[in-house]
Amino acid sequence: MTDPVARSAPGDKAGPATRSLRARRLPLAEAPNQLATLQALPLAREVEDALAGAGLWPLTPSGIEVLQINVGKVCNQACRHCHVDAGPDRREEMTRETMERCLEVLAATSIPLVDITGGAPEMNPSFRWLVEQIRGLGRRVMDRCNLTILETPSHRDLPEFFAAHEVEVVASLPHYARLSTDRQRGDGVYERSIRALGRLNAVGYGQGDPRRRLALVTNPVGAFLPGDQVALEREWKRELERRHDVSFDALYCMTNMPISRYLEWLIESGNLEAYLAELVASFNPSAAAGVMCRSTISVGWDGTLYGCDFNQMLELPVRGAPAHVRDFDLAALERRAIAVDRHCFGCTAGAGSSCGGSTA
Repeated sequence: MTDPVARSAPGDKAGPATRSLRARRLPLAEAPNQLATLQALPLAREVEDALAGAGLWPLTPSGIEVLQINVGKVCNQACRHCHVDAGPDRREEMTRETMERCLEVLAATSIPLVDITGGAPEMNPSFRWLVEQIRGLGRRVMDRCNLTILETPSHRDLPEFFAAHEVEVVASLPHYARLSTDRQRGDGVYERSIRALGRLNAVGYGQGDPRRRLALVTNPVGAFLPGDQVALEREWKRELERRHDVSFDALYCMTNMPISRYLEWLIESGNLEAYLAELVASFNPSAAAGVMCRSTISVGWDGTLYGCDFNQMLELPVRGAPAHVRDFDLAALERRAIAVDRHCFGCTAGAGSSCGGSTA
């Protein structure tokens, strides 16, 4: 049995004034209300119909290759687009006991990659221990990093820790320009992010070494789909090198999902209905075939199992298989039908969107 851990979380004082939906006690803090908001919209078709037209209904796994572990919702930032509703005011954290259950899953299977996410995953007190244990099992580790955490006093040695354990760093950065980044994440975030990238470069990241892989993740700053990932990667590499002499290995373009604080922004800005209509109109069968939920199992901070991080935030656990990591059944998980809802149009629009960027 797992229990939430309550503790004080230091805030990022230079970040945006945004507080979590939960702290503000807003209706959208509850997953059923988010789903109901999306269900109330007039859409041209449902995601089940779109998948059926592509020969993908019911949506089923293609084989579990990634164990994604969300170690909590505590974060040093409070980004306006956050689909996790993470922030300094959240207290949910995965316990060491639940991490041990995740390690038992890895020991009993051949899942090759562990994707550690949050919140700011590095703020979980057992983060480094977890990385060390996973690497001891011979599995690859990917850390979802917001970059600014590397500039906080208690985490400044993380670049060296990552390098020593050959952790792949997937770092979020809204844009290579200051204005767009700070608009989404708060004043000063861009400057600290660039400093963190420089420190990662200094220990060998972003130089083409597969043991020191550095990928950047960008989300559009607005109510529109990402541009072409290949073209944007060339542009980003050129501009970041020219402006700051920093480098990275790959750029992942992700669509903003219409959930949590981004859903709040869509409503407040009057963009919700038009944005959902664009996602539906942009449905791409090739992108749908490669959605991350077909190859990923996502473990929530309390051990509940989901098809992806987005389903996790909407409290849509796996169906047709045990739904807690302590009862992990790989065969049943690979036979199940994947839970979907209207937010899934976000991953199937245009070139597609996943934790590894475009899917088509």
